[in-house]
Amino acid sequence: MSRTPAPADEPQAQLSLAFDAPPAPLATLPEPAPGAPGVRVAALAQGPLRYRLRRARRRTIGFTIDEQGLAVAAPRWVSLREIEAAVQEKEGWIRRKLADWHEWRSRRRLPELRFADGGRLPYLGRSVVLRLAGASVTRLVAAAEEELHLALPAQADEARVRDAVQSWLQSEARRVFAERIELILPRVEAPLTAWALSSARSRWGSCSADGRVRLNWRLVHFQVELIDYVIAHELAHLKEMNHGPRFWRAVAQILPGFEAARAEMRRADLSALPL
Repeated sequence: MSRTPAPADEPQAQLSLAFDAPPAPLATLPEPAPGAPGVRVAALAQGPLRYRLRRARRRTIGFTIDEQGLAVAAPRWVSLREIEAAVQEKEGWIRRKLADWHEWRSRRRLPELRFADGGRLPYLGRSVVLRLAGASVTRLVAAAEEELHLALPAQADEARVRDAVQSWLQSEARRVFAERIELILPRVEAPLTAWALSSARSRWGSCSADGRVRLNWRLVHFQVELIDYVIAHELAHLKEMNHGPRFWRAVAQILPGFEAARAEMRRADLSALPL
């Protein structure tokens, strides 16, 4: 059984741990191409509203607000005219829910990171101060406040600082995740083929049917307890490729008391992270 990271271009897996994040404002969503399947624009009293339409085996029209905005699920026998009428009838509710998501996002967003001397970086759940120290290597230094000394000159521009910080974080993610996997893996009742870092902007982790796990390197911003939950979640998929009761029992066996970490990760906003 290999426990080394898989190649960076490993294909995305079949099951994933997605993040709970609010939808982008309407103005930032891409314009649907003419005739694009599933994407429609409703002309409403307060202005046009883009939504995704999915036909489903159900008796009523359902509305969901997620990270991509409004999704509408409707029975196959309901006409587009009836669907548009239902969207118009629910416009007030839809607008309020979209506003609630945007307000939630603004509350959860982390302070913007300045890629300059004195900027603050979230790392393993704590705040680290960036220092352009001209050091020979980039390293953490114990001080009055923990500091990350970057191997950059004091006059380095923002792009160079950003690249150096991201490179260090990804290196730390490989190290930390490897240590946590090594600790957690003996509790797993199925083989892990390999694991790799992911740079996805819509999921924390994923697992494929051939036993390969991918973990978002941005998890390194969070405390170890939350990293352990995501690892346990994906390793549980090695045995149960679903989210049914047996899957959650597998998670509990791997990481007893995981519920608090799960609740925290469901509230986390991947799109709000500084990198």
